[in-house]
Amino acid sequence: MRMPRPLRALAAASTAALLLTAPALPAHAAAAAEPGSATVVPLQVTGDPSDRFNLIIMGDGYTENEQSSFAADADLQLNVLWSIEPYKSYRNYFNVYRVDIVSGESGVGCDPDLAAGRKNTPLSMGFYGGCSPSGLQRLITMSNSAATRYANMVPGTSNANRQIVALANSGTYGGAGGAYATASGHNSMSALIAPHEIGHSLGNLQDEYTYYSRGVDGGPYTDGEPGSAHHTLLTEQQMKDQRQKWWRWLGEPGEAGGVIGRYEGGLYKSSGVWRPSRHSIMRTLGYYYDQVGREVMTKAIAAKVSLIQDNTPTGAPVGADRVLWVEPLHPNSHSLVTTWQVDGADVPAQGGELDLRALNLAPGTHKVTATVVDPTEFVRDPAIRSAGLTATRTWTVDTAVTTTPAEPGTGFLSSTPTNRGVGREEVVYVETPHPDDSVPPVVWALDGKPLPDTDEDVDLGALDLAPGAHTLTATSGGQTLTWAVDDLPATGYELSEPLVRSGENYVYNGPFTMKLTGADDEPGYVVNESRVDGDGWFNYFGWPTSADLPWTFSETGTTIDSLTYGALPRGRHTVEYRSIDASGNRGEPKSFSVTTLAAPPACTTTVTGVRKGAVAVRSGVTCLENAEVSGAVTVAPGASLVVRGGTVRGGLVASGAAEVHLLKARVEGAVVVNGTTGHLTVAGADIRGAITLTGNTTADALVVTGSTVSGSLACAGNTPQPSDAGVSNDVTGSGQCAGLVDAPQSKTRARSYEAVLPIR
Repeated sequence: MRMPRPLRALAAASTAALLLTAPALPAHAAAAAEPGSATVVPLQVTGDPSDRFNLIIMGDGYTENEQSSFAADADLQLNVLWSIEPYKSYRNYFNVYRVDIVSGESGVGCDPDLAAGRKNTPLSMGFYGGCSPSGLQRLITMSNSAATRYANMVPGTSNANRQIVALANSGTYGGAGGAYATASGHNSMSALIAPHEIGHSLGNLQDEYTYYSRGVDGGPYTDGEPGSAHHTLLTEQQMKDQRQKWWRWLGEPGEAGGVIGRYEGGLYKSSGVWRPSRHSIMRTLGYYYDQVGREVMTKAIAAKVSLIQDNTPTGAPVGADRVLWVEPLHPNSHSLVTTWQVDGADVPAQGGELDLRALNLAPGTHKVTATVVDPTEFVRDPAIRSAGLTATRTWTVDTAVTTTPAEPGTGFLSSTPTNRGVGREEVVYVETPHPDDSVPPVVWALDGKPLPDTDEDVDLGALDLAPGAHTLTATSGGQTLTWAVDDLPATGYELSEPLVRSGENYVYNGPFTMKLTGADDEPGYVVNESRVDGDGWFNYFGWPTSADLPWTFSETGTTIDSLTYGALPRGRHTVEYRSIDASGNRGEPKSFSVTTLAAPPACTTTVTGVRKGAVAVRSGVTCLENAEVSGAVTVAPGASLVVRGGTVRGGLVASGAAEVHLLKARVEGAVVVNGTTGHLTVAGADIRGAITLTGNTTADALVVTGSTVSGSLACAGNTPQPSDAGVSNDVTGSGQCAGLVDAPQSKTRARSYEAVLPIR
């Protein structure tokens, strides 16, 4: 007979708040408004805390009126965490509790600088390592003893089975790791700090930075072979030959981008030691764990839980006239596999139940074993799978024993939570009581239609659901559970105005910005991601200093606090984007292309307004800024011309020029350019005559893009081969430029560009 555990009542009421009073705090915290007053809110309870990994999120510096802000910050933290593997797949292995702590003061100490001074808050949080003049500004520390006392308010948790994440009421970037993780609550990157720090404290993963202090090169690594699972001195061949480190993953496309191989730098050293991937969350916030780190974290999470959470008691012999059962855990992404053996031989069984009556066992005693294995593809090391992802239970079956069936009740004991939407790829589960003499049937239905051949798990991903929301139900013993199956999230993007555009092909000749927006039909924070040229998916958290600012791309990137963000080499790139909703659904990736060109040189002479007669550019860089030139323009050898908007009523002739940039301008005569040695760009232009481009040996391919030419476009002897940068032209081309043309309706000039694009 299976008796419900006391915590199953708490799981059934996982949204109920527990009003608790903390023990007395140290004298320095006594001045805070009701510093001992706190509320524990169970956000997700999937089982007894002793069988789960318990995540406790608490806040500091949030006043009574700011608790809703703390709840929103915690929601963001969780939804980002559930978007990252292996947390995404093993979400059901976690109990999650929010501890709402009332602070008498708003904010935390020394934010944003030491001059702000300390604040009297329940956790005594502060930047600069707790307001130390010698500390790092971004280092947020707290009173660990206070954090422990508040965590102890959650029944059944201890240092051995929980992870504390403490959020500071601040928008300034900062955090710290170790046994506990801290992060600023509403900085754009704060939700990415926790999974990095949990990588340290739970998985013993090490930093892959090439520095200890930002901006200071770490120098060469001079010690022996690192004990870290994701650092090595071995070559790839040595790893394969010796079967060491990440040899099983070599050559695999990396979850964090690139392929798993050998990349120099890590352990705060810039050379002499190697890591598995170009970038991972242990090196750069925003990327995923690579496969090596993910395998380590999968092992670590499994070690914090019991794969078999309950079973038929194994202490005394059982009769052959009953049903044996095990109740395995339930990952979100797949089912654990249960197999049965009798006296060492495999026998068929219905998942977690074995009906001994159907086996017709010979008189006497027999050994029956149930083996539960996690078949996850995240693990390739058989030692990890056998030790940490495998569990067994063994019974002695005596045919002389007679079982008196007990009445364990009907309905459901536990299930996938019904108070949130479930993902379209999720495995939904229920657990029924376990009678001694039967297996309770479960009837599943999708949108009212019964699902055939199902048991206690339904893999929604295998059903190939049609677009839109769906309703899933499970019925057993007169009880019905209902889940809303969430639709896929939608993602939109906004780009700054390009030089030219055709459909979803954009051309820029300088920095540009991108903003991603995600929307879903269920509540909860939506995670947006992008990746460039097939590299790793990157969490779009806004520009590094603010979640409200769009991401900025430039050729050299932008250096902020000694880190470079948004570097994008010159050329054509494919940008993919998608969203992940609160249910764990990953939207279908969509994409656009961006071609980045060389920026025009800085002006030495600028001409604006009306200019009568011809313009001769003899030296330096002359810029025509929306000018109206009534005559022709000529460019002497070595000089440069930049035309932005405006009109040239004569022609344009450049011979041996350093650079020529004709951007969104109108030329009413012919354009003849030869012998250019730097850059030559014609973008979004309206040329009323012919264009002849010959013998230009430019640094990059000369570009004619998104332009209309009334005459012909003739190109010969240019090196490299001319390009349209992905946006064709309305012109009759010949020679090298024959391929740079298309029908007029296929291109969109930048002057008709809409700054905000609709959700796609």
